[in-house]
Amino acid sequence: MKLGIVGLPNVGKSTLFNAITNAGVPADNYAFCTIDPNVGVVSVPDERLNWLAELHNPKKLTPAVIEFVDIAGLVKGASKGEGLGNKFLSNIRNTDAIVHVVRCFEDSNVTHVEGSTDPLRDIEIINMELIMADIEMVERRIDKAQKAMKGGDKKFAREVELFTELLAHLNEGKLARTFDGTEDDMALISTSDLLTLKKTIYVGNLSEDEVNEPESNSHFMAVKALAAEEGSQLIPICAKWEADIAELDDPEDRAMFMEELGVKESGLDKLIRSSYALLGLISFLTAGSDECRAWTIKNGTKAPQAAGKIHTDFERGFIRAEVIAFDDMQACGTMANAKAKGLVRSEGKEYVMKDGDIVNFLFNV
Repeated sequence: MKLGIVGLPNVGKSTLFNAITNAGVPADNYAFCTIDPNVGVVSVPDERLNWLAELHNPKKLTPAVIEFVDIAGLVKGASKGEGLGNKFLSNIRNTDAIVHVVRCFEDSNVTHVEGSTDPLRDIEIINMELIMADIEMVERRIDKAQKAMKGGDKKFAREVELFTELLAHLNEGKLARTFDGTEDDMALISTSDLLTLKKTIYVGNLSEDEVNEPESNSHFMAVKALAAEEGSQLIPICAKWEADIAELDDPEDRAMFMEELGVKESGLDKLIRSSYALLGLISFLTAGSDECRAWTIKNGTKAPQAAGKIHTDFERGFIRAEVIAFDDMQACGTMANAKAKGLVRSEGKEYVMKDGDIVNFLFNV
């Protein structure tokens, strides 16, 4: 999974990226500090995987990972190449979802590219740049389909009609993901790789005084209303605190510091939880003496397709899956006990995977 972190310059974007990836990206107080997209890969914490590792003592432990891409601050005119625009719009295009950081605190010592704190205005600035880039893409798609129609291919007639409707929607300043189309319509639109189709997690960057009571911040509540309207997610974070937490290498020190701050989970944990929920993702587990590993799949994935995540041969030659729920496995203590109690199931091609399933795939190619 790849998440692109966006936001106007100086809203706390790179500070947050540094904290969650410990990548040490410069986070100075001026625009365009992040000149190239910075990439950090972080492990997804999973106590289930740790428990299996203690049981099997494997040669290798492989957690699921999330790739964060810190994309330089966008400004007005980015879609026309202003600032560092076009280059970074293409970086957003290569992500699975957008993490949009907005500043919700007032601080005269931290400059704001627009001169004041107004997260709704900031969101609109970036959204408009993404919409304008999408308008160009949709216009090209319509032009291409119209040319195909002239060649006698009638199937492009609906494509021209649909993308013309979408173009009108975008020209009203609306995001592609809010377009009201049928399931087939949206499936066709999704082939166009539009920026405003991407699901979004808004991160409200709050001050130390307000992060534990975000409802007291009017800016945060305004973003909350917008997120609800869009079907997006919103999480409160204090980027400064996240940076302080990240400086502590010892997990016990971190836990103590977080307790002192009244923070129940780190910003990274919040982002991971939100991104899995937003994208409809779950994890299944494989375990043995060679490797214990977590695999990320879409909720609703059937067993053969889950097997294909490990290797295409597993899907092609799928016979069956031996499955046990993690909670059952933990309660039994060992696989032998679980089998003796009849808790290891044999599942076929129609089995829909569940979060936390421990699986052994049988296949023959």
